[in-house]
Amino acid sequence: MALLRGFGPERLEALMRCDPLEVTLDVVPRARFDMLDLRSCLPAEKRQRLNAYPRSLYWSSHTTAGFLEPATAARLFVGPGVAAYLQAFRALFPEGADYEHDHLERRLELAPDQRLIEPRNADSHLAFIAAGLRPCVTSRNGPGPGVCFVDLDGINDGRPRTRRTRIIGFNEEHEVARTRVEVPVSSHAVDSINLKDPRLGVYDQLREFVRAHDVSKGRLRLALAEQERHAGLTVNEYETLLMRHDLPEVLRNPLRFAIERGRHALAEPRKVPAKTLGYAKYDLVRVVNQLVDTLGLHESLVERLIARSMAAPAARFLRMKRSVSLLVSDGQGHGPCVVEGTYQSPILVQWNRTGRSARALDVTLTAIS
Repeated sequence: MALLRGFGPERLEALMRCDPLEVTLDVVPRARFDMLDLRSCLPAEKRQRLNAYPRSLYWSSHTTAGFLEPATAARLFVGPGVAAYLQAFRALFPEGADYEHDHLERRLELAPDQRLIEPRNADSHLAFIAAGLRPCVTSRNGPGPGVCFVDLDGINDGRPRTRRTRIIGFNEEHEVARTRVEVPVSSHAVDSINLKDPRLGVYDQLREFVRAHDVSKGRLRLALAEQERHAGLTVNEYETLLMRHDLPEVLRNPLRFAIERGRHALAEPRKVPAKTLGYAKYDLVRVVNQLVDTLGLHESLVERLIARSMAAPAARFLRMKRSVSLLVSDGQGHGPCVVEGTYQSPILVQWNRTGRSARALDVTLTAIS
C-alpha cells in the first residue's frame, strides 16, 4: 500500500475498479451562445464519484454544441479568453446572413411540417467547424473548472433546446488496434466528403474494425495521414446546401459572410449597432483588425490564434482539425459500436487537390478502463 500513499478513499476505489463511471447529462442552455462547466451541473454525489477518477471523457450528441480541445482552452486561459475566441468566430459568421442552408424552402429533404420548426442555424454550424469544436474530448480531472461545453445554438425561436451529453470517468486509456483507410475524393479543389456515404464504403470499414475488437468503452480516432495536406476533419451535419455551398464559400473566402452582413449594415445604418458599421466600412484586412479590436483582444494570444485562422487561407482556417475522435461503447446491447447523435457525420474537407484519387486516414481504436 506504500505506493498508494496520499490517495483518498474515493480515488483508491476508482483505481481498483475495472469499469469506468458513465453519466448521461441533459443540459438546458441559458442563451443561444452559452458555456457550461458540465461537472458543475452534476449532482454532488455523482460529481464526487467522477472526481475520484484521474481522467474523464466528454461527449456531445450535437453538431452546434461541443467542446474545445482542453489544450487549446488552456492556451486561451479558460473562461474569458475562450469566450472571446468563440465570439470572434460568431462575428465571422453572423446570424441571419444569406446562407443557403437557412433557405428552408430549398431544403427538399424536409417535410412541410419540419420546415416550420427547423432552426436557421448555418452560422452555428460554420462557427463550430471553424473554431475547432469537437464532439468528443478527454481531459485530466483536477482542481479548477472542468471541460467547457460550448453551445452555439442553444435557443431556437425563443425556446431553449435540451442538449444530451455524457461524461465518463476512467483510470487509463490504451491503444487496442490501428489501421489505415483510404477515402475516395473528387477532382474538385474545394470539396467535402461525408464518411458515412454508403457509396464510399468507408464507414462500413470503420464499423467492422470496431466490431472486431472487444472494447466496452473507448474512442475511435480518425487522423489525416502525415503526408496529407490542404485538408481537415470535422464532425457535423452533412446537409447538402451547408456542405456543398456555404462551407465551400467559406473555404474560398473566410470573411465572405461577415463582409456581406457589413454591406447590408451600410445600406440600412439605423437598423444595426454602431460597432457593426465600424467594420463594414473597411477592406478585408481591416475587417479582421476591427473584429479583434472590438473584442478587446489586441496583442493577445487570442489575437494571434484568430489571425492565423482568419487571415484568409483555408490552410490556417482549419489547421486545428486534422483529427477527430468518436465515442465507442457496447452500451446498446449489440456489441461495440460508434456512438453518434442523429445528425452527426465525420466529414473530410479539402481546399486543394491532392494529386491522388483518395486521401489516407490513420485510424486508432483505444479502450478506457
